[in-house]
Amino acid sequence: MTGATDDHSASPGTPGAPRVAVRGEARHRVDPEIASLGVHVTARGRDRRAALEDLTRRNAAVLDLIRSYGDAVEKLSTGSFSISPQLAQHGRGERVRAYHGSVQITARLTDFTALGELVTRLADLELTRVSGPWWSLRADSPAHAEARRAAVHDAVRRAREYAEALGGRLDALLELADIGAEAHTPYGGPPAPAAVRGFGGAVQAEAAPALDLEPQQQTVVAQVNARFTMTPPSL
Repeated sequence: MTGATDDHSASPGTPGAPRVAVRGEARHRVDPEIASLGVHVTARGRDRRAALEDLTRRNAAVLDLIRSYGDAVEKLSTGSFSISPQLAQHGRGERVRAYHGSVQITARLTDFTALGELVTRLADLELTRVSGPWWSLRADSPAHAEARRAAVHDAVRRAREYAEALGGRLDALLELADIGAEAHTPYGGPPAPAAVRGFGGAVQAEAAPALDLEPQQQTVVAQVNARFTMTPPSL
């Protein structure tokens, strides 16, 4: 949000009303609100129809399992589907060796207590790869507004300290420019997501133990530029 930007605010100030320009910043660490999982289902067969039927069956099993968690799953979506022939490496002509099929599914959860169990149950399914979780905040999370308010307070505090150091005090706000508030991954880059796979064969009769997944805190950063006038300093 940008306040007045008239000629007076753009000027360097006057001896009777010096200008103070500062940047305020806030950096908060907060718990995530959303966990996203990527599920990659595959099938392979010598016959196109058989590969497609296997892929359809496995895709349905994944969707049914995720939906069984009810309100814990905020969003479920299919990203991409493909089925393609693999040609034989030797011999003449376009002889098909096998058909490969895949479906990419994304699930977004808000109840983290169900996350560890869901991950292991998905990985227990045949020819299914699970990636994630990726932790994040909602776009309208209160954490963003809190960081922005803290950045404004920091700007006022800095400007007041400068004015008081000169024997004056803040007089008026000329401009407040919001230069961004967004969630960042912690220092060191994004974490390597957990990846677990289920390979061929039937689902095991005894369910695999649930993974203990610790939510990764998010860093919310807000910065503002602020310009004030101050009373004449005592030099």
